[in-house]
Amino acid sequence: MTTDLFNLEPKVALVTGASRGIGEEIAKLLAEQGAHVIVSSRKLEDCESVAREIREAGGSAEAYPCHVGRMDDILGICQHIRARHGRLDILVNNAAANPYFGHILDTDLASFDKTVEVNLRGYFFMSVEAGKLMREHGGGAIVNTASVNALQPGDKQGIYSITKAAVVNMTRAFAKECGPLGIRVNAILPGLTKTRFAGALFEDQAIYDNWMAKIPARRHAEPREMAGTVLYLVSDAASYTNGECIVVDGGLTI
Repeated sequence: MTTDLFNLEPKVALVTGASRGIGEEIAKLLAEQGAHVIVSSRKLEDCESVAREIREAGGSAEAYPCHVGRMDDILGICQHIRARHGRLDILVNNAAANPYFGHILDTDLASFDKTVEVNLRGYFFMSVEAGKLMREHGGGAIVNTASVNALQPGDKQGIYSITKAAVVNMTRAFAKECGPLGIRVNAILPGLTKTRFAGALFEDQAIYDNWMAKIPARRHAEPREMAGTVLYLVSDAASYTNGECIVVDGGLTI
C-alpha cells in the first residue's frame, strides 16, 4: 500500500541556490515527486544544467537566474512566475553567502553587508513576494535553509552564524503571520554537509576532525540527505507543521 502524502503534482516550486549542493538535490527530489521546479541561482547556465538533468530524467523544470541580494531580481522572478504559471505553491530559500571565514573581530564591512544582504534580506523579501503569490491562491509552503550555526555559532563564522540565527526567528515570524493565510513556513538546519559552499570546513583537517569528534554519527552528510526533510516540509505529510526548525545534523547538537 502506498501513500500520496509526498506527491507534489501539479505544484509549482521555486528553489533558490539550486545550481549545486543542497539546493540542486532539493530541486531534483521535488521534481521526482511531481512538482514543476524553477531552478534558480545567479548564473543562468548553471541553472539550466540542473533543469536539463531534471527534464532528461522525466521531470518538469525550467531555469531562471536570480540574485536574491538584489530586489530587482526578486521582483523579476516573481513577476515571471505570475505571468507564466499564475501561481506559486512552494518556495525553498536556499541561496546563501559566506564570504568571510576568520576571527569575528576582523570582519570587514563588505563581507558583513553581503552576508546580511543574501542570507537575511534576500530570504525576507523573497518570502514576502512569494507569499503574496501564495496568498492569492489560498496558501503554500515556504522552507528556509538555516544552519546548526544558528544554535551554536561556528568558529570563524561569526556573521554567517548570526544571519542564520536570524533566519530561525524570521521563519517563526512569517509562520505566525502567514499561517492564517494557509501559508506554512518552516526551516531546516543542516549540520556538516559535503558541499563546495562548506569547502573551508573540509579543507582544514584539524577543523574537520573537530567536527567528526562531536558528531555521534561520525560522518558528514551528503546534500541528498537534506532534501528529504525539505520534501516532508513542503508536502501534505507536513500539513500541520508550521513554524518548526528541524535540525538535521547527525546528532551534533545533542
